[in-house]
Amino acid sequence: MDRCDVLIVGGGPAGSSCAWRLVQAGLDVVVLDKASFPRDKVCAGWITPAVVRALELDLEKYSQGRTLQPFTGFRTGPLHREPRTTDFGRTISYGIRRCEFDDYLLARSRARLFTGCTPTDLEQDGEGWVVKTSGVVSPDSGNDTRGLHASVLVGAGGHFCPVARRLNAREQPEDVVVAQEIEFRLDPDASAACRVQGDCPELFFWSDLLGYGWCVRKGEYLNVGAGRLSRLSFPAAVREFAAMLEQRGLSATAVPASWKGHAYLLNCTSARRLYADRVLLVGDAAGLALAPSGEGILAAVESGVIAAETILASAPGYSSEAVAHYGRRIEARFGRRGQTRALTDIPSWLRAAAARVLLGSRWLTKRVLLEDAFLHVRRV
Repeated sequence: MDRCDVLIVGGGPAGSSCAWRLVQAGLDVVVLDKASFPRDKVCAGWITPAVVRALELDLEKYSQGRTLQPFTGFRTGPLHREPRTTDFGRTISYGIRRCEFDDYLLARSRARLFTGCTPTDLEQDGEGWVVKTSGVVSPDSGNDTRGLHASVLVGAGGHFCPVARRLNAREQPEDVVVAQEIEFRLDPDASAACRVQGDCPELFFWSDLLGYGWCVRKGEYLNVGAGRLSRLSFPAAVREFAAMLEQRGLSATAVPASWKGHAYLLNCTSARRLYADRVLLVGDAAGLALAPSGEGILAAVESGVIAAETILASAPGYSSEAVAHYGRRIEARFGRRGQTRALTDIPSWLRAAAARVLLGSRWLTKRVLLEDAFLHVRRV
């Protein structure tokens, strides 16, 4: 059985950020993921300056051979109306491709990588966690390693993370955001004719404020998708959004029909337990996406770093009491959890009125919708 100080299940931005800080501090860290990197990860995929700062990211180095699309504005509006342009006059965010971004961060972490396998059993003993896997070849010994022992376990495997399921064994109602999207490469003719501008993503909001659709141009790639808080109306909403895109002719080529789905929780309504003895949850596994935009990368990176700092401070016992500081720091950074009333509880007429006011005012669109909800410019 292979042994390590910390085992992180999930190699996305949350897991790799946590590993990066722990390896810097001299810990032996293993990252386990069911996929082999670089892996296909469809995501609207933009990072704010706050993400760049948290990761200490060298943008010039990162952009070599990778997509890094500067955004200077957004086009926003109701679903069936022409969107309005908000131009910030400066770079306010960057479009990235998750297949490149996640691979870069994971390699930069310098953690030991066990990819292409999944945990089959998680058991706690007196000194940590024993994690049995579906079978993985150890990159160091070349042996077939089917078990890992770690002093601390970090769940970073997204909404369906097995560590999150283990820590939250009792089922509880969750207001889940569901999304479907696709990212595809434009051929030269389609790229020249595409109406979506690279520096100005387009956002289309439903009148009930339960979700929005997007078109994000990233160099030669176009990402199209939609996300909503209400599961029941989601399939019809996606069809409505796809029909609107075809009618408006935003892309000179047909949008492929094979959209991929995923789910996540908003921090303000999530009630997931975040920690216990020798275990912590980060990113989407913890249900930390920021409302109302559903921004997940910033929350993933920051929670990964906070988790690493908590682990370093709580050694060697890593008891529930010792890691409780993690929960307090998460609430201080992202707000109280499970306290905000879900949008679905607000009368539909009131949501529709709020949407008209928000999208009808240039100042509110820029200040509240874009700066606060999507770019988080006033978070320090």
